[in-house]
Amino acid sequence: MASHLYTLLIYQVPSQPSAARVGVWRELKRTGALYLQQSVCILPQTEALLATLHKTCERITELGGNYHLLPIHSLPEEEEGKIIDGFLAQSNLQYDEIIENCRVNFTKEIEFETFRQNFTYAEAEEIRQELDKIRRWYDRVVERDWFGAVGRDEALRCIENCERLLEAFEEKVFLKQEEDETHDAPLMEGKRRLHPRRLERRPTPPISEQ
Repeated sequence: MASHLYTLLIYQVPSQPSAARVGVWRELKRTGALYLQQSVCILPQTEALLATLHKTCERITELGGNYHLLPIHSLPEEEEGKIIDGFLAQSNLQYDEIIENCRVNFTKEIEFETFRQNFTYAEAEEIRQELDKIRRWYDRVVERDWFGAVGRDEALRCIENCERLLEAFEEKVFLKQEEDETHDAPLMEGKRRLHPRRLERRPTPPISEQ
């Protein structure tokens, strides 16, 4: 197993206000930190991650807390295996959430709107925005997936399937609007033909005497 470099963060933040502790935890989780226990987390050692950690440490200090930021240059093979497994499990959990969102929420939304025959551009645009959110979510997880979790490919396949479902729905929207425009055309043409005739039938106003 190839050895990796890591950075270990051990910190303490005052218990009150609780929002401060939650804010630090949220920042570290967004970075992709793996918590080994409460207020102890680890990250691969890269320049970008170190820069982010330093900003978080500054926030911890501003909140009246303290920290230790420790570089780890080597780990016993067994311990490194545990660390890597932890990162993989963390990434796979997030991929599983993406997969569930695709297979349940997104797919059911397409099925429901198809059942309702709700083939409107507004609905298609709303679903497209939802797919864009899922893609951004996936990109964020991939960015933190440093060890290549197995769920990555399955999550991508689910997103691609969502794209195909949406494209099929958008085609129905296009055909529905094209059909509506075709039906409206004779009506509008009829209105254009009737309008001059109404003018022709309009009585000529009498000429006023001078």
